[in-house]
Amino acid sequence: MRCFCVFVLPDGVIGNTWAFGAHIPGSSPGRVGLEISVDGFFSRQEQMSERVAIILAAGVSSRMNTQMPKVLHEVCGRPMLAYVLDACRQVDVKKMYVVVGYGAGQVKEQFSEAEDIIWVTQTDQKGTAHAVMCCQEHLGDFDGETLVLCGDGPLIRSKTLETLFSMHKKSRPAATLATAVLDEPAGYGRIIRDMYGNIQGIVEEGDCTAQQRAIKEVNPSYYLFNNKILFESVKEVKPDNVKNEYYLTDVLSIMLTVGMKVVAVTAVLPEEALSINSREQLSKTSKIMQRRIQKKLMDNGVTIVDPDNTWIDVRAQIGQDTQIEPFTYIHGEVKIGRGCRIGPFAYLRSGTVLENDIVLGVFTEIKNSTLGRSARVRHHSYIGDARIGEKVNIGAGSITANFDGEKVNQMTIGNNCYIGSGAILIAPLELKDDCSVKPGAVVSQENVDNFGKQGEVNVP
Repeated sequence: MRCFCVFVLPDGVIGNTWAFGAHIPGSSPGRVGLEISVDGFFSRQEQMSERVAIILAAGVSSRMNTQMPKVLHEVCGRPMLAYVLDACRQVDVKKMYVVVGYGAGQVKEQFSEAEDIIWVTQTDQKGTAHAVMCCQEHLGDFDGETLVLCGDGPLIRSKTLETLFSMHKKSRPAATLATAVLDEPAGYGRIIRDMYGNIQGIVEEGDCTAQQRAIKEVNPSYYLFNNKILFESVKEVKPDNVKNEYYLTDVLSIMLTVGMKVVAVTAVLPEEALSINSREQLSKTSKIMQRRIQKKLMDNGVTIVDPDNTWIDVRAQIGQDTQIEPFTYIHGEVKIGRGCRIGPFAYLRSGTVLENDIVLGVFTEIKNSTLGRSARVRHHSYIGDARIGEKVNIGAGSITANFDGEKVNQMTIGNNCYIGSGAILIAPLELKDDCSVKPGAVVSQENVDNFGKQGEVNVP
């Protein structure tokens, strides 16, 4: 069966299109005579299980004043695109078609190990619908559900995506979108509804009338489509708008014009709607993400004495009953065990592993090192590229000199060692169990035999 223009949906709802057409700027449904095959559409949709996503990551952000692809800018230690990819994986999206353009090589390199990403190139950035068109080769024949998201929205939650999928399954529409209600909606496309609350479409802000700009329900670009209908409809989009671009929002107007059902669920939190188009927004987003990270840690039994003056990377893992003192900065893939006390003014860098019951004093820095159970590193100390045993005491002001000007060298300190204050340990170096180094000593592999067990006389 083929159909034109309007059909009655199973629940008796007929698509209403009063808000679309030439009289609404930015609403370009294209040919009214669009043909869409609906053979068995709803029965097939009920059986669909495979999910894919198109992620838009090709744009250039002039407001960020950067030579780096926008989606590679970090939020709490990870590229913003990584958060979007993870949210998709958490709702069982099997493949992600990431549309890249500016800096495509850099983006691909950053995520080169991901086996569930298919890269799609958008050579000319002609709008969001054009980005979807670029996926025709890969998805034109796919019979399933296609999620379309922007790669610059790292505050996305998998819970919101689950709500989107749930509503789509329940309502059986051609498309479902998740919306947000914002006190300050500037910059977003506005959601147009009729008197019954049915969505009539989206108008981009640049094309809004004064009355439409007052609407607070906005489109944060969370879309879920029946894939076949998406690619039938996107062919009809025309760049009839102020920016002369192909808007993905016009796909929805096309669907409504021919009587297809489109559903909008208000499921996006105001903070989730924040996309990043400036350094200021990047900073604001990072602060929101930092609050999420710290809340999760505190819910899991970690004490953070002063959250506003603590920064913790999203990749960090921290055990129960550990206490993080103010002005601590934890960056990268860091693992901290149970019952530790960190800081204040501590700096932990990627590759650091602290086992249980570790104490780090004021102004300590640990880089790519492992500290065994019950080790103590006192204030103003630096430990880099070292493997330190259990119950080791490192006195105040002691450092590992791990770089010789050409390469980084490794160091091993055995169990139950005592390192006096102000000691300099020159790598490569291995100190045996129970070794004692007197305060102020300079230790290298050449003179390490001069340093015996605790209680013995040490040669400086």
